[in-house]
Amino acid sequence: MCSRWVVLAFCCLGQLWADQNLKPQIAALQLATNNPTLTTVALEKPFCMFDSSLHPNKSYVIYLYAMKESASAISSLVTDNNSKPLDSTFQQTSGGQLGPYKAALLNVPNCASPPKLADVGDVNKVSDVLKQYLFRVGDDGTCLYDPNFLAVCNPPLAPDTTYRFKYVLLDSTEGIMKDQTLWSDPIKTRRVKLPLKIDTWPGRRSGDMIVITSILSVLVFLLLTGFLASVSSAVMGSEDSSAKTRCMSQTIQKSEPRPQLSSE
Repeated sequence: MCSRWVVLAFCCLGQLWADQNLKPQIAALQLATNNPTLTTVALEKPFCMFDSSLHPNKSYVIYLYAMKESASAISSLVTDNNSKPLDSTFQQTSGGQLGPYKAALLNVPNCASPPKLADVGDVNKVSDVLKQYLFRVGDDGTCLYDPNFLAVCNPPLAPDTTYRFKYVLLDSTEGIMKDQTLWSDPIKTRRVKLPLKIDTWPGRRSGDMIVITSILSVLVFLLLTGFLASVSSAVMGSEDSSAKTRCMSQTIQKSEPRPQLSSE
């Protein structure tokens, strides 16, 4: 059943690429559950998106740009006056607040020979297949703090924040942009849920959890009752033993003969 959903999703993916107004798409729920997260967004890679712009004997790469939706529209350009892609970083743009930053450098996906969809049903291969189809923005938690890191930094996104994304095709030989997509639709990361707002009402729990909780509560009550009974019995036994000891001591004292005084 899962394989059928994945096949259907990839078929829809191919139809999306056929549209002229191409833009990055958030990964389908069947491909990436729990998406977006607090700090990441899984996007579909640009399969078959730039085929018409590719030429033989040329080398190409794809840049992924990200920016916060609140950034100014004027600052949404990703190239300079010479059609060269901007090298703006996460730090330089305050995490996308001041404009787009380069979040990833990708190879052009091979549209003629994509990963085998039949492998999605194989537990040992599904992870590798999805990695070839999807890219997770915000998946690197160390690059900002590593002084030796020289690649494109893809640091975690901000929670409860709306972002947009764009793919850019770069001619590696000439170093200029050959094609680009539109900016994606707004995609918002999840909000941090405060502990006080977490619903712990039993109605939200499953029946099995309620039964287990009830049984554990009864067992704890029985254990406490047995413990208190043992302590009480020990205390009463100690008091009885002390009383008997005092009684025997008094009896012995009464039965002992008193010494007689001799008269001269």
